[in-house]
Amino acid sequence: MRPPRHSPGPGFTVLHLVQPVDGGVARVVTDLVHAQVTAGTRVVVACPDRGGPLAADVAALGAETAVWHATRDPGFALPAEIRRVAELVGRIRPDVVHAHSAKAGFAGRLAVRGRIPTVFQPHAWSFEAVGGTTAALARGWERLAARWTARVVCVSEAERDRGERAGVRAPWSVVHNGVDVDRFRPADVDAGGLAPTAAARAALPRLAQLPPHTPLVVCVGRLCRQKGQDILLRAWPLVLQDVPDARLVLVGDGPDAARLRAGAPPSVLFAGAVRDTAPWYAAADLVVLPSRWEGMAVAPLEAMAGGRAVILSDVDGARESLPPAQRAHCLTPPGDHAATATAIIALLGDRPLRDTFGREAHEYVLSTYDVRQTARAIADVYRDVATVPRSERREPIPQ
Repeated sequence: MRPPRHSPGPGFTVLHLVQPVDGGVARVVTDLVHAQVTAGTRVVVACPDRGGPLAADVAALGAETAVWHATRDPGFALPAEIRRVAELVGRIRPDVVHAHSAKAGFAGRLAVRGRIPTVFQPHAWSFEAVGGTTAALARGWERLAARWTARVVCVSEAERDRGERAGVRAPWSVVHNGVDVDRFRPADVDAGGLAPTAAARAALPRLAQLPPHTPLVVCVGRLCRQKGQDILLRAWPLVLQDVPDARLVLVGDGPDAARLRAGAPPSVLFAGAVRDTAPWYAAADLVVLPSRWEGMAVAPLEAMAGGRAVILSDVDGARESLPPAQRAHCLTPPGDHAATATAIIALLGDRPLRDTFGREAHEYVLSTYDVRQTARAIADVYRDVATVPRSERREPIPQ
């Protein structure tokens, strides 16, 4: 095998093709871009310029940006979206194309077709989001597209296993999601002498009026079917039967916002989209994410880095996220609102156990899910796949 033309550093160009541009995918890409720019890599991020903060965030880090007009789902605009990818690749001439999520993976691999080493990171398989014929078509596409994929990067062993069971035959790497452990960390008692949670609530205007010992559950995520906030709202009346003064905060925005608001009781607060989620984790007694599917969700890792106990539905990546001793207490069957309520009630009622779980979770993230480990592992993937000198590659993609 020939050595790479360049290692991922000075002289090496990576093109990140991204859609969606918000939520966990944007956070993962932003952290990765930060590490790559710091290493001297030329980084170009091609993504829509609306719908999320990604383009502005990576530009502030020193990456180049290119507008890629693309919707979240396949549609009539798909041929134009594919052509635009081909034009971008022809102009940028990257050493590696890194496509994030199903839409970018679809358009990117059809445009490049193996001419340049292409890394595909599904961030949860598209066929989990749909059923019936649509799911079968999505599985068939992933099996076909493997021929144009130098490496599929899964964020959990469970995500890789699911792809293999679907018949996707590709070179695999598992690179766990990581978090910035300097940004998401347990708060200390502040100068005024307040406990960390009380201080965090006092700093958030939406929470400042709560009585100081109000049990507070926080869910951070896009308001959509995948993240399961509707399941949490079904669980919430059961929680209130045992903990009547509890409050729930849903942090995020999305297509289900109006429907969720319409069905929520007064004890539920909608915080909307926020630029910085760290204060909301710090304000929480407990963080819950009842997703219907994931690859490995980022929000629970952030909460754990901040020293918070979390409750997750047992979807891909959830078991790997948690310290092994917590799995019996903190995992619930997907879609089971009663089990979710039972788990919430148990942890809200046991402060010492919550504190123990929070300390253990923090240490677990430090040892396993530091974003710097993630960046090093992705750099190793690039070294592995970028083995063909540019002068010996197939003809460049026409512009």
